[in-house]
Amino acid sequence: MKRKLLAELIGTFTMVFCGCGAMTVDEVTGGSITHVGVAITWGLVVMAMIFAFGEISGAHFNPAVTIGFAYAKKFEWKHVPKFISAQIIGAFLAIAVLWMLFPESQSYGHTYAANGFEQYQAFIMEFFLTFFLMITIINVSTGSKEIGTMAAIAVGGVILLEAMFAGPMTKASMNPARSIAPAVISGNLSDLWLYIISPILGALFAIVCYKGLGKNKI
Repeated sequence: MKRKLLAELIGTFTMVFCGCGAMTVDEVTGGSITHVGVAITWGLVVMAMIFAFGEISGAHFNPAVTIGFAYAKKFEWKHVPKFISAQIIGAFLAIAVLWMLFPESQSYGHTYAANGFEQYQAFIMEFFLTFFLMITIINVSTGSKEIGTMAAIAVGGVILLEAMFAGPMTKASMNPARSIAPAVISGNLSDLWLYIISPILGALFAIVCYKGLGKNKI
């Protein structure tokens, strides 16, 4: 279990450092990376971390995904708090490093609803983004472990896709740990509640649909 927790911590750290780091660099340089570059960064770093740690921990890197796997009975509930703790610690360490590197940043990649996009709209958007992500993950997994090259490409690809089209509206979080750390460190807490609740509900709904398809047998 220690190896799995360390893998989740390092994987989440790397994912958040690179993804939120791209957003932070884009912010402080006045858009040098661009929205497309940020989306590509998220997709590629997730793909890389699945390759790196999928066979060790299952490469969850996301409390909503961990809860989804547990609800699907493909991960033990007793390990859920440990995994989520490792993910949140990894995310906070990543944002802390970004804070040291870029003290001029105002957000560190924090998630929020775009101007003119209401909180309920952002809630619905994040719900379905996480639904799409979880339904992809659960269908390319065996137990709690990702199954190699195709899984990494599929999951990284769907994150890139969702970040590409939904990033301007909600920052396309799909991940409570990824949202909590920059929100707390930057002090931007107003929309945080929806980025915790909505992804978890979206992941659970994905598992309900997965079971409805008759694919819930281990």
